[in-house]
Amino acid sequence: MPESTSSKASLTRVLVFDSSIWIDQWRSGRHSARIGSISGVVRLSSVVQAELWRGVIKKTESNLIHTLERNYPILTPTQKNWLESGQVLSKIRTDLGFAPEKVRDLHFDVLIALTVRAHGATLITSNRTDFELIRSYREFDLEIW
Repeated sequence: MPESTSSKASLTRVLVFDSSIWIDQWRSGRHSARIGSISGVVRLSSVVQAELWRGVIKKTESNLIHTLERNYPILTPTQKNWLESGQVLSKIRTDLGFAPEKVRDLHFDVLIALTVRAHGATLITSNRTDFELIRSYREFDLEIW
C-alpha cells in the first residue's frame, strides 16, 4: 500500500509523477503494477519534463518523453511559484546550513512541489528525503513509492 499524506476526499485525484518514478519505470519496469492501477488523472510537470530531457542520450528516451507530452497535459510553475521557491530555499539554507550547491540541487524539487500544491495534485516520487524536507516547509500531497 503506498504511503500517502493526502487528506482530501476528492472524486478525481490529480497525480504528478516525479522524474524518479519515470526513470525507475523506464529502466526496470518496477512501477508497472502501481501505474496500471492508479486512480486519478495524470498530469506532467514541466520541471520534471525538463529534468527528463536533460538526461536524454538515446532516441528511444526522447521518444518516451515525446509520448508523455502528447498524452498528458503539462503543469508549469507560475511566477508566484518561482518567487516562493526562492523564499523556501532561503529558509532551508538558513535553518539547515546547506551549501549553495545543495540548495541549487533542491530548486527543481521545490518548484515541482509548489506547482503540485497550487493545482491540488498529489506528487508521486521515490525521492523521500528531499520531498519530505520540502514538505516540512510547505505542505503538499505526497505519495512515496
